[in-house]
Amino acid sequence: MEKEKLHIIPHDHKIGREDREKLLKQKGHVLWFTGLSGSGKSTLAGRVEQALFSAGHHTYILDGDNVRAGLNKDLDFGEQSRKENIRRIGEVSKLMVDAGLVVLTAFISPFKEDRQTVRELVGEDRFVEIFIDCPVEECEKRDVKGLYKKARAGEISNFTGISSPFEHPENPDIRVQTHLYSIEECKDQVMSVIESKINIA
Repeated sequence: MEKEKLHIIPHDHKIGREDREKLLKQKGHVLWFTGLSGSGKSTLAGRVEQALFSAGHHTYILDGDNVRAGLNKDLDFGEQSRKENIRRIGEVSKLMVDAGLVVLTAFISPFKEDRQTVRELVGEDRFVEIFIDCPVEECEKRDVKGLYKKARAGEISNFTGISSPFEHPENPDIRVQTHLYSIEECKDQVMSVIESKINIA
């Protein structure tokens, strides 16, 4: 396998990221929404995408359940599969950034090491970690998918916040508290930080 990898030589195409960004009038970025199930990641990512789209930006959302239903349907929820899930998303996100897109990812991504790996893969200046800091008690009250109830009943193993840990970001680029503020207020908080990063002057 390692010998075969020696024969992989990426082609140097004539159109690069800077060319695409100039055409799209934006800088490719990954907006990485992380937090517990039920914290509001997908809802907030969707609202931020709407705002960006309305402002003329080219965007795409990668959402946990949607990706699990296709690209990563071969993975279970054990620790190694969860790490591989995030690794693949990181690689896809890197390609999208190279295409000049603003990609919004909504994944629990519970491990610091995995999030840092994606940051390094994409590039420090192209990665924005958005921590949806919502207490597990509040997420469990919402239980929009009925997952916490199943986890408490032992029907779901390796469930983050119950039987599997969530490693809180120590220095997220943006920290949002969906249990204290409305989605519109949280959206405005995110937009106030990312617009200057994305816009090409």
